[in-house]
Amino acid sequence: MSSARPTSTTFAVLGLLAVRSWSTYELTRQVQRSLGRMWPRAESRLYDEPKKLVTLGWATATTETVGRRPRTVYAITEAGRAALAGWLAEPGDGPVLEFEQLVKLAYADHGTREDALRTIAAARDWAGKANAGNLAAAREYAAGEGPYQHRAAVPMLAGAFFTDFYAMVARWADWATEQVESWPENPADAVADPAELTAIARKADWS
Repeated sequence: MSSARPTSTTFAVLGLLAVRSWSTYELTRQVQRSLGRMWPRAESRLYDEPKKLVTLGWATATTETVGRRPRTVYAITEAGRAALAGWLAEPGDGPVLEFEQLVKLAYADHGTREDALRTIAAARDWAGKANAGNLAAAREYAAGEGPYQHRAAVPMLAGAFFTDFYAMVARWADWATEQVESWPENPADAVADPAELTAIARKADWS
């Protein structure tokens, strides 16, 4: 019974079923498109969660045949819609950042200046690549041609967040590159610019 306990991932997949019924293959593609950026755990648990929803009575599973290949299609139940509504009524937790490149930079004084610059460059490259798909989706919706365009007001919220987030990472990487380029060859000898420390404190005083 414990394996059927709902988690945030369970509800994330349940939310997709509230939009429409999906086969497992379709769910995989939709999770990658709509949830992958904000809840990557959904991808790794994708084949378990629909079955869990059926066990909970929140979804049904129907076997269909496409050509010679069978496929399972999952649909939400009324109990599932009620469970989703209950979950949505709770505000949830804030974001948790996992950023290996930032962890590496936290110990930059034990490596070389070039190590730090390569790490920052990789972060900048990540932001550009991540935003490429984001930009394509934003243009689709702006042109009225996005998937499920009638729901555009909902994905627009996450789209605005990721647009700002990717731009923030890129701006930070550009700033960090300038800082590290001014360091001496040995990062352990680097000295923080008092003006930059003051500027950071000023920016932090926003709440």
